[in-house]
Amino acid sequence: MKEKLFDSINAQKGKLIEIADYIFDNPELSFNEVKASKVLEDYLEEEGFMVERGLGSLNTAFKAVYENGQGGPNIGLLCEYDALPMGHGCGHHMQGPAILGAAVAVKDLCSNKPFKLTVYGTPAEEGGGGKIIMLKEGFIKELDVALMMHGGPLTQVDVKSLAAESIRVIFHGTSSHAALRPEQGRSALDALLLTFQAVEFLREHVSEDTRMHYTVLDAGGAANVVPKTAVGSFSLRSYSSKYLDEVKERFSKIVQGAALMTETTYDLVSEKRLESKVPSYILNDVIMKNAELINAPSIKPAREKTGSTDFGNVTYLLPGAVIRIAFVDESASSHSQEFLNDGKTSRGHDAIISASKILAATVFDLIETENLIDEIKEEFNKTKSLL
Repeated sequence: MKEKLFDSINAQKGKLIEIADYIFDNPELSFNEVKASKVLEDYLEEEGFMVERGLGSLNTAFKAVYENGQGGPNIGLLCEYDALPMGHGCGHHMQGPAILGAAVAVKDLCSNKPFKLTVYGTPAEEGGGGKIIMLKEGFIKELDVALMMHGGPLTQVDVKSLAAESIRVIFHGTSSHAALRPEQGRSALDALLLTFQAVEFLREHVSEDTRMHYTVLDAGGAANVVPKTAVGSFSLRSYSSKYLDEVKERFSKIVQGAALMTETTYDLVSEKRLESKVPSYILNDVIMKNAELINAPSIKPAREKTGSTDFGNVTYLLPGAVIRIAFVDESASSHSQEFLNDGKTSRGHDAIISASKILAATVFDLIETENLIDEIKEEFNKTKSLL
C-alpha cells in the first residue's frame, strides 16, 4: 500500500512543485498570506476535501477535512506558508505542497479503516504566533496527532524546543527637573536599569538551558529630566515550560523589587508565550522508519534541542512531530540566503516529494497499526508529567 501512496504523490509532483514555486515567487508576510492560502485551499477543495476558508480571527487560516467512515482517529497535517521580509528564507513555501500530496494520497487510497484527515493552514509562524491564536480560538485541539514538515540541512526529527515568553515592562515614576528639583523625581529609568542588572545576577542561579534577553524600548526622554516612564522588552526561555514558569515568577519579583527601590509603579505585560515541545519518541521513530524506507537524503539522528516555535504550543497539548527534510548544505541555517537560493532548485522540489511520501506513510501507519495512536498518547501523557 505504501508504494501505491508513493505512486499517487509522484503523479501529483508537477502540480505540487507548481504550487510551491508560486508561493515562493509570491512571498507574503505574517497574517497576509492571501495568495498562498488560496492556492492550497483550492487544490484541497478540487480533490474532495471540505474546506473552511478563514478561521476565527485569522482570514488566512484554513481547515480542510476528509472523513472515511466514523469513529476513527483524527490525524492532523499542519502547514505554514508565511515568508520573511527577505522572501521564503525559511522554506515555508515547501510545507503546503508536501502536505497536499500526502493528504490526497491518503484520501484516495486508505479506506480499510475509519479515519478523519484534517489539514490545517496555519499562518504567521514567523513572529505572529498563528497557531497560538488558533488554539485560543478552539482550533487544532480536536486532533489526536499533529504532523508537519520543514526543510532543513538534514533529514531528522526534533526532540525538545525552547519555551519562550515575551514580556513588556512599563515603569511609571514622577518627572522632575534633574538639576533644579531632583529630590522630587522618581526615575522610571532607574527602575528599568535595576531590573537589567538583577537579571544579570539571576543568570548565575538558573538552570543552564535558561536564556534571558532584554532591551530598552523607551528610556523616558531628555537627559536633564527625571524620566516619568521607561519601557523594556524581555524574553525568557527554557526547554521546560514548567521551569519557565518558575523563572518568570522570579523575574516578576525582580521587577517588583526594582519598583520598591525607586518608589515607582509598574505594568508587566505578557505579549506572547511559546510552549516547550513534549517529545513524542514513538511518533518520531515511525516517521524516521518511513524516511529510511524512501531513502531520504542526509538522514541523521534527532535534533535534541531546537529554538522556539508556535508548533510547540500544539505539541504541549497533543502528540505531534515534524519531519525535517534536507534540501540545503549541512552548514546552512534557517532565515539564510542559502535557504532562499535553494528554494526553487531540484533539491527543494525533491524535498517536497520526499516529505510528502514520509507523511503519507506515517499517516498510513497511524491508521492501520493497531493501538499505535493509543501508545503514542500514553507515552505523551507520561512524558509531559515528567517535564
